[in-house]
Amino acid sequence: MALTLEEASKLSNDILLQGVVETIVKDSPILQRLPFIEIVGNGLTYNQEKTLPTIDFYDVGDTWAESTPTFEQKTANLKIMGGDADVDNFLKATRSNIQDLEGAVVELKAKALRDKLEETFIYGDATANPKQFDGLRGLIDTTTASDQVIAMGDTGATLTLDKLDELIDAVKGGKLDMLLMSRRSRRKINALVRAAGGMIDTERDNWGNFIQLWDGIPIGVNDWILDTHVLTGGVETATTGGTCSTIYAIQFGEGATCGLTSPGYLQVEPIGSLEDKDATRTRIKWYVSLALFSSIKAAALIGVQD
Repeated sequence: MALTLEEASKLSNDILLQGVVETIVKDSPILQRLPFIEIVGNGLTYNQEKTLPTIDFYDVGDTWAESTPTFEQKTANLKIMGGDADVDNFLKATRSNIQDLEGAVVELKAKALRDKLEETFIYGDATANPKQFDGLRGLIDTTTASDQVIAMGDTGATLTLDKLDELIDAVKGGKLDMLLMSRRSRRKINALVRAAGGMIDTERDNWGNFIQLWDGIPIGVNDWILDTHVLTGGVETATTGGTCSTIYAIQFGEGATCGLTSPGYLQVEPIGSLEDKDATRTRIKWYVSLALFSSIKAAALIGVQD
């Protein structure tokens, strides 16, 4: 069963862990909605759905034709991410009446983990850096032309609402869960809607934050999506040196885009007093990865210019 990080934390009695999860989830549209599957072992090999079998009509006595779906075998290995947070005992003893230094340091470390996961969720590349898992850009493969990669021309062009609808239609088999984009792309959508005489819909998430909607689909902002991609021949050839961005359409779930984690999910481990300095240490760690179980459950609109 796949659970979001927020729901999984409710099953724990660790108050520190619950506080860390609240810190990283409330400002992350990805972690608010991305479900995780607990796996035993260091990775998961799965068959990614590529094409469906065919169905036809037959007369009595006809010979029936056999067809099977096609799959591509993928492997997602769990990766180790995390960091240590040290608090000087002298500062903790002399200034804790003003501020809980340990809580503040752990909170900042948790935010850093959130930022790193959101960046890797997009740009993770296990080939270039084996310590990372593959991110959405690589799982969709925006460097190769396909039905799931919609291009704004050969070298990029200004975003249009028609192209945004084309991106949405590229994800099949259920309603989209999120349109993920940079702040510049969101501003452009707002400008296009206002120019058409409309107003974009909004709603509140579980944390009271306003979320904008396009066609009833939540718009998520990821501050790590660059506006400097390069397009050549209708595919992305670089992430820096250009003026283009990418908008991702994602469906979450066990048969779609899903996180992978070891049992226990995110862990907050008190290490205790250190031998080499007068300080105590808390370690935040997560054995985590990302899987796309069906290629038609995610798509990318590349070459989005301002």
